[in-house]
Amino acid sequence: MTVELSVNLNAIAMLRNRRDLPWPSVTGIGRIALQAGAHGLTVHPRPDQRHIRFSDLPAIRALIDEEFPQAEFNIEGYPTPEFLALVAAARPEQVTLVPDDPAQPTSDHGWDFVADGAMLRPVVDELKSGGARVSLFADADPVQMSAAADTGCDRIELYTGPYGGTHSDPDAAKAEIERLGATADAAIGFGLGVNAGHDLTVENLPPLVARIPALAEVSIGHGLTADSLEHGMAETVRRFRRACGQAV
Repeated sequence: MTVELSVNLNAIAMLRNRRDLPWPSVTGIGRIALQAGAHGLTVHPRPDQRHIRFSDLPAIRALIDEEFPQAEFNIEGYPTPEFLALVAAARPEQVTLVPDDPAQPTSDHGWDFVADGAMLRPVVDELKSGGARVSLFADADPVQMSAAADTGCDRIELYTGPYGGTHSDPDAAKAEIERLGATADAAIGFGLGVNAGHDLTVENLPPLVARIPALAEVSIGHGLTADSLEHGMAETVRRFRRACGQAV
């Protein structure tokens, strides 16, 4: 099974927003990423629009529809009515629901599926009825996967931040990989697909892919954007695709 790469454009948008100027172009960088073989583009439109702006969504949708119809648009966010309205208008192929407070600088934990299941189930049903695949952000916790499956979601997205944080500690990295792998095994056992994202790099992706060979997709923004300053966006996408196990 090929692990697909979705390029998160939030960091590009945040750099653009430092000035009242149209560059770097979110769609322009997205085009380069897709031309280099990325499977899709990811955004997380937060209420304060501090990186991706609501006005970016139609432009990204048009880019995919008009130039890369095989690609996927993945929109992340907390399921407020405003977020769900944005999703309905943008028609993403995948929606990834995250339990973020609007003030958080970035996603830093998964759902408590036992506590939040009753809230998530109707939202998942609404999104699926609109044609989207639904993924739910999840901590490395196998015990939670039964409740995750009960929401009716299609996939979970493993929160890999703690794994990324072990970059200088090989023993801790092995322990985190096993926790993630055990969670993926449990999710797959309940019929769920598995995505992953947060603080993934060219260096730490291959061991994760080796432990979770059924991994469907990784969504990567910060590390990929940082590497692109050195290697350029097109070559960086190719480097990350190789790290996913793709023949490039």
